[in-house]
Amino acid sequence: MVYTTKNRFLQILLKNILAWIASLLVIIPLALVLLNAFKADGETLNMNLALPKHWTPSNFLTVIEKGKLIVSFFNSFAYAGIGTLITIFFGSMAAYVFSRRRTRGMSTLYMYIVLGMVIPVNYVTLTRTMLTLHLTNSALGIILLYMALQTPFTVFLIYGFVSKIPVELDEAAILDGCRPMQLYIKIIFPMLKSAIVTAGVLCFLNCWNEFMMPLYFLHSSEKWPMTLAIYNFFGQYEMKWNLICADVLLTCAPVIILYLVCQKYIVGGQTAGAVKG
Repeated sequence: MVYTTKNRFLQILLKNILAWIASLLVIIPLALVLLNAFKADGETLNMNLALPKHWTPSNFLTVIEKGKLIVSFFNSFAYAGIGTLITIFFGSMAAYVFSRRRTRGMSTLYMYIVLGMVIPVNYVTLTRTMLTLHLTNSALGIILLYMALQTPFTVFLIYGFVSKIPVELDEAAILDGCRPMQLYIKIIFPMLKSAIVTAGVLCFLNCWNEFMMPLYFLHSSEKWPMTLAIYNFFGQYEMKWNLICADVLLTCAPVIILYLVCQKYIVGGQTAGAVKG
């Protein structure tokens, strides 16, 4: 009995130690960026966790002015926001159809779409396609690329939720005179609130943090999102770590706030959607 209690205590202690180590691995880089963002130029020659001798919040104003972050913020918000809304709407409809019509052809098409999560992007073919369609260096082209990247995961995630909705609801709605689009919008879509929020937040975060697509297909700095703005800012001020840290904080702040606000939906939604599908 004593041995069992001691063994259980050691297991709990080991788990707590591992949890603390994992937490420190996440917290230390964030603290490093946060503290150095408020330091003066001379204090950030050696990046460390020391408190600023002179707090300099004006670093953020300098970054906003010199880094063109206001324009980049609205570009990122437009690309990620519009791409997310369209992806969620059509992705949820596709997931609904795949869930209800489980024929061999539909199952094959579903697997083909879901494979997009693991198959790498062929940038040579993609570049040729974008040039042929005259979509390079355009907001429409970037939004379409974001939609293509996020659709497989969106369909995969929502598919599990739709599968748990009884088919009898569809039959009852049809008997009451609902058309297919009315059935989806008025009956099914409201029941997917948790799934929609989960998929929407994750889709928005992925679009906001996307770097490669804008780098390859946006050539005008006026159309750059936040990720390219910080990349360009780092090239100009690579020795001023205080400004770079301030730029990183301003870039990450919107998605961090969004994730914290919607965290309960994300965790609960992913858990519920993983049960079936």
